Amino acid sequence: MRPQSMKPSLALFVAALPLVLSSCTQEQQNKISRTVQNWTGTNGVLEFYAGDKLVRRFIHIDKISTALGTDDKSPRSYRYGYGVLDENFNMLADAGEKKVYFEISDFGASYIFFENPR
Repeated sequence: MRPQSMKPSLALFVAALPLVLSSCTQEQQNKISRTVQNWTGTNGVLEFYAGDKLVRRFIHIDKISTALGTDDKSPRSYRYGYGVLDENFNMLADAGEKKVYFEISDFGASYIFFENPR
C-alpha cells in the first residue's frame, strides 16, 4: 500500500471521530478522557464555595471518578478523588498539608465529604 493511499483513510478517521465519540455515553467519554489524562497527567484544582465565600480547596488532583456499586457495578450518586487539602488557600502544597480522599455529592443538597488530614 502506498503512503498516499493512506491519507484518505486517515482523513476519514479524523472526520468520523467526533461522530463516534458523540455516540458514546458520558461515562464512556469520561473513561476515554481519563485514559488520555493518564498519558498526559493533570494538575487539577477543585474549589467549594458557600455563597461567594471559598470554604475548601483541593489541589494536585489527577482525576475525579464516578463511584460504582460493589455488587451491581451501577454508577453511584457521587464522585470521588484524591487531592491536597489547601488549608490556607495559597495554591501551594505547604508542609503539613496532606493528600486526602474526598467525595462530591450529586444530590440537591450541597455537601462534600473529605478525609481529615489532622
